[in-house]
Amino acid sequence: MISDDILKEIKSIFGKKWITRKGLKVPEAKDVALGNEAVTLSGTVLYADMADSTGLVNGFRSWFAAEVYKAYLLGACRVIRSHGGEITAFDGDRVMAVFLGDYKNTNAAKAALHINYLVKRTNEALRGAYPTTAYTLRHSVGIDTGDLFVARTGIRNANDLVWVGRAANYAAKLSALSEGDYNIYITEDVYNKLNNEAKFYGPDKKPMWEKRSWTARQITVYRSNWWWNVK
Repeated sequence: MISDDILKEIKSIFGKKWITRKGLKVPEAKDVALGNEAVTLSGTVLYADMADSTGLVNGFRSWFAAEVYKAYLLGACRVIRSHGGEITAFDGDRVMAVFLGDYKNTNAAKAALHINYLVKRTNEALRGAYPTTAYTLRHSVGIDTGDLFVARTGIRNANDLVWVGRAANYAAKLSALSEGDYNIYITEDVYNKLNNEAKFYGPDKKPMWEKRSWTARQITVYRSNWWWNVK
């Protein structure tokens, strides 16, 4: 029976010794074996997510929705790369990225603020192309930092990396917390490691982040509605 064969493979996973190595860069799937092998990293994870994609696909023509998807993801990916992030996964209307190095938190926060700016400009371009559209692109970004355990999952010819750890999980959850025009959420661990240029604006040092309580996880987070115009 095919179920018995599948269960045999599943059982071979449990209790098997893991082979781990410390990573110095974001791995690709081919760099990690399909067995119980993993790469460990200290990284900062960013999730950038389009808001209400269900409303977009239900309320507008497919070709229009596809253009919006392409515009948002292209912009987010370009910005992430420009701030030193590595794109690790796509999930429909959102993209995951990992930042490494001494300034990983500041770079990730800058990327989020830069994406926020680009969404504003994308909406201007959208209205320029379609003056009568009722659609406005909205988005949200979540960021957390911590230890990551990177394994390869799936089967031969159909597999990818899975990012295990609080940072990946919390970043994804935070990207769903958008409230009003506050669309960037970071954990306190990220905030405490930011350079001042990513915390404050101008000679008066106006704070760009507002302290909040994430009741679902009982931790402190910070939110922002600021944007970063990089020329």
